Amino acid sequence: MDVLATNNKARFNYDLQDKFEAGISLNGAEVKSVKRGNLQIRESYVKITKSGEAHLHNAYIAPYSHAGNKDYNPYRTRKLLLRAEELSEIAAKTHGSNLTIVPIKVYNTSRGLIKLEIALARGKKQYEKRREITKRDIKKEIKGTLKKYHS
Repeated sequence: MDVLATNNKARFNYDLQDKFEAGISLNGAEVKSVKRGNLQIRESYVKITKSGEAHLHNAYIAPYSHAGNKDYNPYRTRKLLLRAEELSEIAAKTHGSNLTIVPIKVYNTSRGLIKLEIALARGKKQYEKRREITKRDIKKEIKGTLKKYHS
């Protein structure tokens, strides 16, 4: 599994719960660009339409340099490929609740397929984010002092 892009902000801004694996519907030039790692999913999100399809919004895939497509939109909406039971489960959990669907990472499978890991997530409050930062700083400080005394 080759990780092509990660959304590190998602782990900081959201409390991740259930995770799902989805395929992404891409055209040929986009596939080549993604396999080279020319994409960003930091500000992207997933929405389920009324027709029951999942779409990835605001994901940036850089135009492939050797493609001749002049009117290419790097932020276009891309359809996600999920099983019907997964889609209904996600729709049921997000409907009427404060859960959102965020992309976590994009990776290349051993068969050459490009997959997107998405998660149901609850947005963290500001005090939860501050608490996480202080915990991380304390761990870093302890690790540094232990390293200083053990060397």
